[in-house]
Amino acid sequence: MALASFLLRCASRRLLLHSKPLHFLSASPLPLRLSFSTYQSDFEHDPDEHLHAKSLSISDFESFLQLISCAKSLSPSKKEALSFLKNSESVEPSRELVCKALWELREDWEAALLCFRWGEESVLNCAWAWHFIIHLMGKNERFHMAWYLVRKMRRNGVLTSQAMIIMMQRYADANQPSKAIKTFHNMEKFKLSPDSEVFTSVLTALCKNKNIEEAEEFLLTNKKYFPLNSENFNIILHGWCEIMPDLKEAKRVWREMANYCITPDKNSYSHMISCYSKFGNLFDSLRLFDEMKKRKWDPPLEAYNSLIYILTKENCLKDAKNIFNKIYEAGFNPNVETYNNMIIPLCESGKLEEAREVFDEMRAKTQNPNVETFHAFLKGEEIDEIINILRKMKENKCGPYDGTFLVLLEKFFGSNQAGNALKIWYEMRKYDINPYRSHYILLVQGLVKYGWIVKAMEFYNEMKNKGFERDLRFEKLFRGFLERNKDHWQRPGNNFAFFEGVKRNFLSKGENT
Repeated sequence: MALASFLLRCASRRLLLHSKPLHFLSASPLPLRLSFSTYQSDFEHDPDEHLHAKSLSISDFESFLQLISCAKSLSPSKKEALSFLKNSESVEPSRELVCKALWELREDWEAALLCFRWGEESVLNCAWAWHFIIHLMGKNERFHMAWYLVRKMRRNGVLTSQAMIIMMQRYADANQPSKAIKTFHNMEKFKLSPDSEVFTSVLTALCKNKNIEEAEEFLLTNKKYFPLNSENFNIILHGWCEIMPDLKEAKRVWREMANYCITPDKNSYSHMISCYSKFGNLFDSLRLFDEMKKRKWDPPLEAYNSLIYILTKENCLKDAKNIFNKIYEAGFNPNVETYNNMIIPLCESGKLEEAREVFDEMRAKTQNPNVETFHAFLKGEEIDEIINILRKMKENKCGPYDGTFLVLLEKFFGSNQAGNALKIWYEMRKYDINPYRSHYILLVQGLVKYGWIVKAMEFYNEMKNKGFERDLRFEKLFRGFLERNKDHWQRPGNNFAFFEGVKRNFLSKGENT
């Protein structure tokens, strides 16, 4: 009750504050409940006490989040926002409260930072809280603030190697591989010794973000301090086999391992089998699989999945199904990737009936499909069945997502079905998908390609009205079209008023951008 009454006083105070531009934080209110599914990150929450503020009820916790929002929107500076919170006297900071609030505010880095600074003393010895706020700053490319927090950890005597790993991962995510590597070399300045775990983490982060060449150079230039082994080479191999599939580069790394007298292990073989299968090389996929058997290695499930893909792709469906039996014999259970590796090539070759049979078998085995499963069918089906599949995706909580509609727009424009592309555009609205600029560009480009210029201009203007960056190619094309066709629209029977409206809207938007 005390917290609720304080919030009422916050609302009253809003009327007394003079209006100033907020240099620190946005004035938009915080959402009280954030969806876990919208947060894409490799950072894991602590499953224990950090997410369970037992001293607060759900309503009090949500009121606390409103208090954060109040401080954020009413205070014209960082200092005043923090003072506003500290003077509230309606709730006491605690380790559990701060950690739960940080996770709940994970999509609003400004509010999360404000919460952390308010309750910093209560989480002084909580590594998770420090790691998470550093991760959040790096994720939003606020590296200056992230380094400030790292230095503060050091002054407080709580700095960990994990904090530095997070910095390196976030630099890699931001496509700044040189800074990730520089952070590794600067660890000793913070009185931390980079060990093999840190070294491996850097390699993994670089490869994950497609900086595979930089990762390999980093591996080789540090071989004096971190001896080369199959585990480190496998990270590079995984990059060329899975992240950015390139058979030529994968084979080169395989030879490099031999040059350095590194014996490939079963994971090395599994990566290469996957790469060969992606490039349609059935012979070498089977050859390496047999070599694994001869070395008395038990192939991992991923190796079996790769064989299923290449066998199905090469129209050896009976052999692919035999691999299913071998999976069970090896003590594994097929996963969604196993089934997808049959469904995807079947759909690509137009064998939709066989793909549906595999799908039904998957459901019978209580294996849930994922987005890739449904996307495979979307690429092969016609418009009516596609609408049914979109509905099934929602029922199975597998989307549809914004990327789903990019797939469909590409499909229909690629097969000269502009009308169906428009149907899908309007269908997208039913699933509360807000189109991005990439959706608009794909739509406008397709409509222009098939001569639907006026319709293309409508959607292009809609895109600009939503604040998306204009496209100079379309600006030039549409201006030329308007000039060339102004006489046509003035003829009896043509919708001159409509034309003038589109022209006025287009030209005015063009001048304002």
